[in-house]
Amino acid sequence: MKKIFSILLLSAGLMAFSQQVESLETILNDKISIRALELYDNKVWYSGTDSKFGFVDLKDYKNQKQIELSEEKLQFRTLAQNKTAFYAINIESPGRFFAIDKKTLKSQVVFKDTAKTAFYDALHFVNDKLAFTFSDADKDLLLKLAVYKNGRWSMFKNNVKLNEGEAAFAASNTNISSSEKYLWIATGGKASRILRMNFKDEKFEIFNTPVVQGESSQGIYSIDFFEDRFGIAAGGDYTKQDANVNNIATTYDGGETWQIQASGQNAGYTTCVKIKPGSKGKEVIAVGDKHISYSSDFGKTWKKISDEKGFFVCQWIDGDHVALAGNSRIAVMKLKF
Repeated sequence: MKKIFSILLLSAGLMAFSQQVESLETILNDKISIRALELYDNKVWYSGTDSKFGFVDLKDYKNQKQIELSEEKLQFRTLAQNKTAFYAINIESPGRFFAIDKKTLKSQVVFKDTAKTAFYDALHFVNDKLAFTFSDADKDLLLKLAVYKNGRWSMFKNNVKLNEGEAAFAASNTNISSSEKYLWIATGGKASRILRMNFKDEKFEIFNTPVVQGESSQGIYSIDFFEDRFGIAAGGDYTKQDANVNNIATTYDGGETWQIQASGQNAGYTTCVKIKPGSKGKEVIAVGDKHISYSSDFGKTWKKISDEKGFFVCQWIDGDHVALAGNSRIAVMKLKF
């Protein structure tokens, strides 16, 4: 009986980690660094360095278009969309908020942040009429948020005070997430915390996390949530990319408490985590500069499924395909289950 039970456990383990990479095809090669992706109209859309913005058609990879949003060589690490437009913000001051019309691909600057400290880390649409983006704080250390409401951008007043040395990482445009009830923002550096705003009263709560922190290079780089309760956070230390202790955590109460997962047993520094649509949080893909990893048990255990280097951001296309981007390329990965 004991032997049969052991065999069943082994079989369950093998089934849990049966995911493999069936193929990984590069669909864009360019002199560009990409840290933000969006999917729309069966195309992968991206923003990146040198003011570049464009798409690759998933039905015909040869159908591509790239434009420059500015004559200046701006760096974009954000990209988000509503029904009519894409939005991207450059990281250098002044922070210019570009709106790109989906039909014409014509762009215009619709808002500016002229503060010297302006450095926008992530941009996220909650729905077609509401979006948030946050920047490195000014000297007063108050959380710096801009909001899109009623068709226009403005600064969002709040009383959230950050700690000295607490900031955020413009790593993959994914340290901000939302559900029907909440907006979450992850910080990093000398403190790595979760800031949660309830849409009902627009008030923030702040929760500590056990993720590695204390140095400017450490903390949470990416978060993703399923509905109001389950969430996953990942990161580490970009100066020690093989370090894998206390760099992944999950929550089952909407971000109030966090539990470390797979400490010492994952692929290390991670810049992006994405929950597979329809899996209710059970299946998660993750990328870092040195790996592509997969979890099929709510982030508790991980399998490195590829040693491909140079990817910073990922996005599920469907249940079997993932778009990946980073240093000089965009790729489509097909998973075999």
